Amino acid sequence: MKKIVFATNNAHKLEELRQIMAGKFEILSLNDINCHEDIPETANTIKGNAEMKARYVMRHYGYDCFSDDTGLEIDALDGAPGVHSARYGGVAHDSERNIDRVLREMKDVPMEQRTARFRTVIALIESEEDDCTEFPLRFEKIRFFDGRVEGVILTERHGEGGFGYDSIFQPVEGDGRTFAQMLPEEKNAISHRGRAVRKLVDYLQSM
Repeated sequence: MKKIVFATNNAHKLEELRQIMAGKFEILSLNDINCHEDIPETANTIKGNAEMKARYVMRHYGYDCFSDDTGLEIDALDGAPGVHSARYGGVAHDSERNIDRVLREMKDVPMEQRTARFRTVIALIESEEDDCTEFPLRFEKIRFFDGRVEGVILTERHGEGGFGYDSIFQPVEGDGRTFAQMLPEEKNAISHRGRAVRKLVDYLQSM
């Protein structure tokens, strides 16, 4: 089974990806390869952050790697929190603070104007050797896979599952529940990350 690094230590994301890719690939975390650095995520786009993380792992640890970055884009907030989704509340990966800020900023926005979407971009970086020369050259190739899901931002939290902004995001494709109210397999079937991962898996299986 092919081994590939997923550049994350987020247990929720790792478990979600392992469920989606079960039986197809062995997914290694950063912890599995003893990468404990704080990988920079300083790009000004979701795509840029995904590429930055994947290249870091390839260049420092030598593994083929994929990395994702996800943003919640709320129309009433001019696309925010977007690339700043993980630290919108002021502290990185504090979901409760992030949600609190969104709800506070949208408290007077009517439901028909609370449209939003989740976007995920996955960057896959692989190494190849050009053996057409006397001294083979090793180079990197990178591909991107994206997924998105449309929805609305609710006025309060609903559900105990999921992570991030799941408890206030109600997808259009569904039965009125938030992502946090869905079983993992239900969420994965329609989620932004699930769609991006399926594109990644289709590519890897075609190799």
